[in-house]
Amino acid sequence: MTRDDIDAVAAVRVRGWQTAYAGIVPQSYLDAMDAGADAERRKEWFDAGGKRVDNLVATDGAEVTGWAALGPYRGEPDDAEAGELYAIYVRPDRIGRGTGRALMAAVRARAGERGFRSLRLWVLADNAQALRFYERAGFAPDGTDQIEMYDGVPLKELRYATDPA
Repeated sequence: MTRDDIDAVAAVRVRGWQTAYAGIVPQSYLDAMDAGADAERRKEWFDAGGKRVDNLVATDGAEVTGWAALGPYRGEPDDAEAGELYAIYVRPDRIGRGTGRALMAAVRARAGERGFRSLRLWVLADNAQALRFYERAGFAPDGTDQIEMYDGVPLKELRYATDPA
């Protein structure tokens, strides 16, 4: 991802959230998401150096169609060999056309290049489409879960893991 991609990445992320989590995450939370504000935060983060995160984009010509971010696992600090897929989103009109699979292949390759021995992610337990996608990509639940709050509503997240190769 370049700085010039950030506006498009923010739009993909926000629209991805609003589509993927409709009926799961409170609508008030989804309605409050703003691609412009998200882009401004990302530009500040990008300009500050990016904090060891790889941001990968999928494109069709000059058009950004998907985005993924990965880096060191944010959980147990003693697990320095674990990586984490922080996010992967595809423009809703591109779902089912190979963009997500291509991004996931790039994520796994980059995780291997970075020397991560495992790759983890968090997924909402009620997001059946994402669960299927991750399982087809070789991820499996590892028995760890957590509760995240969205506009005061507790939602269960499952941790999935795989080898990066």
